[in-house]
Amino acid sequence: MLRYPCLVLDHDDTVVQSTPTINYPSFVESLRILRPGTEIALEEFLRYCYAPGFFELCTDILGFSAEELDFQVAHWRRYSRSHRPLPYPGLDEILHHQRKLGGLICVVSHSSDENIRRDYRESFGLMPDLIYSSDLPAEQRKPSPYALRDIMERCGLTPNQLLMVDDLRPGLEMARACGVPFAAAGWSHTVPELAEDLRRSSDFYLESVDGLRHLIFDYCRVLWYTDLESR
Repeated sequence: MLRYPCLVLDHDDTVVQSTPTINYPSFVESLRILRPGTEIALEEFLRYCYAPGFFELCTDILGFSAEELDFQVAHWRRYSRSHRPLPYPGLDEILHHQRKLGGLICVVSHSSDENIRRDYRESFGLMPDLIYSSDLPAEQRKPSPYALRDIMERCGLTPNQLLMVDDLRPGLEMARACGVPFAAAGWSHTVPELAEDLRRSSDFYLESVDGLRHLIFDYCRVLWYTDLESR
């Protein structure tokens, strides 16, 4: 029996290494065109994405118009089609074991449906059971509780049967609104104060992908190791 029958995962910088390979370099290219002379270093970019958030960075801080924001999003989509981020090592085994034991895998992300499906297909050879992406209307995206409530309603689950795993605060806020346990994906954190904020606020702060494996499978570790040996 699974501790968490439904694993709810963010995508960028939780499952795949998106920021260093796609999100930041594509943003730098857009910024060079839209705001010549303006530079934002990677660490500063990460802080803005944490709070107030990426779209707020574009609209409230950089003052992108609706047309400029559309340009940035279109450029990011083009860039992401020609650059595939690597998955974090160890997640493949976790996802396949979750599925083998009858568990659900859902994705709630600000990434596009197209990118999520591509990354799961090419990196893991499986598809999530449900995907809630940036293709949803704005009012249904994180930190809106819409996705978690919809998962529970459609799958007949209670809040403590889900585990939300995310590297940023919007996932935490969404989980808190629904009473769902939250695990911070600390394996992607490189800015100490952001990691510390999530460490204080989360139910679980996971330094490594292996920490996620221990959290969800340790009580049935005999099944885990038996499964790995049979591969």
